[in-house]
Amino acid sequence: MKTPFPISPEELTTDWLSVVLDCQVDAFSVKPLGEGVGILGLVTRVTLEGEACPKTLIAKFQSPVADNRAVAGLYQMYEREITFYTEIAPTLSIRAPSCFHAGYDPASRAFVLLLEDLDQYEIGDQVAGCSIEQCEQVVKALAKFHAETFKTTAFPSIERHNNEAQVTGMQAGFSAGWPVVKTLFPELISEQAERLAVRLPDQLPALLDTITADPICISHGDMRLDNIFFGADHIALVDFQAVSKSAPEHDLAYFLTQSPSDAVRNARDWVALYHAELTKLGVDYPLEDCRRRFTQCALYFLCYAVVICSALDLANERGRALGETLLGNSLRSIDALDAFDLIT
Repeated sequence: MKTPFPISPEELTTDWLSVVLDCQVDAFSVKPLGEGVGILGLVTRVTLEGEACPKTLIAKFQSPVADNRAVAGLYQMYEREITFYTEIAPTLSIRAPSCFHAGYDPASRAFVLLLEDLDQYEIGDQVAGCSIEQCEQVVKALAKFHAETFKTTAFPSIERHNNEAQVTGMQAGFSAGWPVVKTLFPELISEQAERLAVRLPDQLPALLDTITADPICISHGDMRLDNIFFGADHIALVDFQAVSKSAPEHDLAYFLTQSPSDAVRNARDWVALYHAELTKLGVDYPLEDCRRRFTQCALYFLCYAVVICSALDLANERGRALGETLLGNSLRSIDALDAFDLIT
C-alpha cells in the first residue's frame, strides 16, 4: 500500500483489519453493494471471520473511475464524509453508522471508511416512497439534528452550501439538464415550469446566498429515502458526502419535496410539525421564517431533480420510475408552494 491504509477492496488484508478493528480477523470476503449505490465512491460489504469481530461491516473507498473521483474532488465529498464521521458525528444524537476506522490521504484524496452495517434496519426506497408514520419519524429526527447544530460556528472545514463550486456546478448542471428532462418527461412540465424554470440558473447565486444566510446549521445535504434507514422507533442516516452548512430547511425541503408521495406530503402540515419540534428543543425561530426558507429550498432542489433525471438510464425500469418520482414530486411541490413566484 502506498498509503497507510488500503484504498480499494483488493488491498484489504487480515492483518490490517485485525489492527484497526482491535480483534483477530482470520478471513474475510467482500461484495459490492447494490446497483446505484456509491456512484462517486465504492461501497462494499465485508464479511469477517475471527474472534470478537463484527460479523459484517461496510467498507467505503474512493471511486475506481477517474471522472467520478474528479467530481468528488471538486466538491470535496470524500473530505466532508471523513470530517463528519471523525468530528461531527460524535457531537450528535442522530443515529449514523458507528465508524470503526477512518483513513484519509490529503495528497491523493484517497480514503477508507469502515462503518457499522445497518442490515437490521429497513432501507428507504425513493421510488416506493414512505408511510405517514415514517415521514413523521424523519421530520422529527431532522428537527433534533438541526437543533443540535443551530447557529453553529464549529467545524470550519465544512463550507456553506453557497460555495463557488456548488453554485457553478448547479448552474451548469441545470442548464444542460433542463432541455433533456423536458424531452424525456414532457407530461410533468407545467406551463409555468416551461416558462419560468429556464431562468433558474441566473437566480441561483442570490437564491443560495439567501438560503445560507444566518441562521444556519449542519445539513446532511442528500436527504432522500435511499439514504434513510428505518428502525422501530428511530431512523439512521448514511452517506454524508454532501454535508454542508445551510438553512435548517435545506434537508427538510429536499426530503419532503422529492421523497414522499403526494398523499403523504399533503397528509399533514409537515413544516409546522418540524418547526414545533425545533422550538420544543429550545430554538428561537419564527414559523414564518421557516416557511419562507422552506419554499426557497424547494425551488433550489429542482436543480437536483433535473441534474439526476437528465442522467438516468431510462431503458432501466427503475431509472424511468425514479425520474418520474423525483421530477414529478419536485415540480408538484413547487406548484403547491407557488415557489416559481420567487423567479423574477
